[in-house]
Amino acid sequence: MNKYKNLYKWMLIPMLFMQLGIFKDYWGDFSSNAWSVHIHYWTGTTWYIYLIIQPYFATHGKMSKHRTNGMVGMFLAGGVCITALSMMNRDLVSAQNALKMPEQFGPFQPWFFFGVAAVEIVMMIAFGFAVIKSIIHRKNMEDHAWWLITTVFLIMMPALGRGIQNVYVDLNIKAWPTINIMTPIIYTQLLILSMLLIAAWKFGKLKHPATFLAIGVNLFIFVLEPLGRSETIQTFLETVVKG
Repeated sequence: MNKYKNLYKWMLIPMLFMQLGIFKDYWGDFSSNAWSVHIHYWTGTTWYIYLIIQPYFATHGKMSKHRTNGMVGMFLAGGVCITALSMMNRDLVSAQNALKMPEQFGPFQPWFFFGVAAVEIVMMIAFGFAVIKSIIHRKNMEDHAWWLITTVFLIMMPALGRGIQNVYVDLNIKAWPTINIMTPIIYTQLLILSMLLIAAWKFGKLKHPATFLAIGVNLFIFVLEPLGRSETIQTFLETVVKG
């Protein structure tokens, strides 16, 4: 476990990226955010904090605290999934509004919001799977730790993507509304994949199943546009999510 001695410091990096990404969208209009947004933000943020303090406890002689917090953390992980999935109706409402008021939404056409909803389902299923695998492998500290570490890369896109998207739009505001809104998503995914691969290389987990899962999910997000434009996907989301 010596190689994980400073893991908690490394976990500050994805936490920082996540917070910088969501800062403007969340804190910029804090008072106008819906209750569900506040709950999701704080469950997600607390999960990131847990993935900083838990490695510290495990590698600095505080295993009792690690185990106790671990049980609370599993409850928290469920909250992350449920609050994320419960907010998906907001994506569909945004798609409807973009259809009704295209002049206000510009490059954010309905397909974009359908695509976001579609990839979020996959992200949260993968997140839940990784957490369950960490429980199954709780007696193997390395596997347990790595399944949990990769969860940060599974759910980073929405927060980091918004931040990069805001910067991209500001820099290209003169091209509004003809901006290619998938460009910042591509930048986001390349950044997340880079952080994931660097972490996997540093901790010797390039060939670990959790790494493959995180890579697969982040590559899947590249097909957000065709997913969002699919009438089958749109019908499915409108039937199931709004149902």
